[in-house]
Amino acid sequence: MQEIDVLVRVTGAVLLLNSALLLVRDGGRNRVVWLFLLLALGVCGFLARNTPDQSLTLSGSSAVLASLLSGNAAVFLWWFSLAIFDDEFRLDRLKLGVGAAWFTVALLDRGLLTDRFSDAGLSWVLVVMGTGMVAHLAHHLLREREGDLVEPRRRARVALAAAPPALLLVDLAIDVAFGFGWRPRWFTIAQNAAILAFAIQITRWLLRAHAGALMFTPVGAPGPAPVAAYSFAGAAGLAAAASGAPPPNGRLLERLGRLMNSERIYRDPDLTFAEFAARMGGSEAEVRRLINQQLGYQHFRSFLNAYRVAEAREALVDPARAGQKMLALAFDVGFASLASFNRAFRLVEGRSPTDYRAERLAANGTQTGAAGLSQQRSGATTGF
Repeated sequence: MQEIDVLVRVTGAVLLLNSALLLVRDGGRNRVVWLFLLLALGVCGFLARNTPDQSLTLSGSSAVLASLLSGNAAVFLWWFSLAIFDDEFRLDRLKLGVGAAWFTVALLDRGLLTDRFSDAGLSWVLVVMGTGMVAHLAHHLLREREGDLVEPRRRARVALAAAPPALLLVDLAIDVAFGFGWRPRWFTIAQNAAILAFAIQITRWLLRAHAGALMFTPVGAPGPAPVAAYSFAGAAGLAAAASGAPPPNGRLLERLGRLMNSERIYRDPDLTFAEFAARMGGSEAEVRRLINQQLGYQHFRSFLNAYRVAEAREALVDPARAGQKMLALAFDVGFASLASFNRAFRLVEGRSPTDYRAERLAANGTQTGAAGLSQQRSGATTGF
């Protein structure tokens, strides 16, 4: 059994690290890649420590490193799972704060900072925090499922939303029934075998496809078409902004142009994908393929926000609307709150709407002033 234990743990660690390094090599600029690398390191730390044989137990600095990595694997899994299903994912202060709190409690629970709290029952604090992270993940994945335009990723949401709670409940039931120290040989090997199965699946995706498989991005998939290329310009502009291939359904494309450019349906902050598909007059699968494969958007929310931000840009540089409050402008273009408007605008422009307005109006004022001065000089020269 010792040989099986070593084989399972080493194979799982090698596959995970190899997959992570391949992803870093092929897509190192994507935050999902680096979050997967953190997850791989955390799981490898867990595999290094999770053995039923005392003779294989780590000691010294290697044991401390493995404990640090494995202690944060749950946070890394939470971050990674959110990132692969959310194109607008950011490690904001809340997520970083939860991660820092988990890291601190884990260090205290394992006696890596001081021995005073090693028997203070902090493991139960981690159980509560882990339950909260799992509940948040499941809620987020299922809430955003309808608007997910990438079919493989949309299907995977249910599995990922169900698997962590199931594993957590099993682990929690065992801890309650037998205590945190209960780890028989068969249970430990079963845990490591489950991780090995996950590593094999990731490796199979990479060998079958490419690094983008982890982000559910097919080879050659177009990026989001620039809104300026088709927004407020009719269906002909939409077709020109597509990937270059003939549209699969010209009727749907024309209908989409009418809804977005003429009726500006995106201004409804409560618009759901099901309602949009019904207004389009096609099946949900057809509409998903159109927006995803022809226009390059992976989520319905991102598609709507692209139009909203495009209209907001026009309003922000309009001198007649220079005094309009940001909240009123956000509501006008379809955002449900000022916070969501600021977040979406910053994602596209890299700056806040307030800064964008100030810079553009200042630049337009300078150009207007320069043009007026040039006309005055021209008039003086000609005697007018």
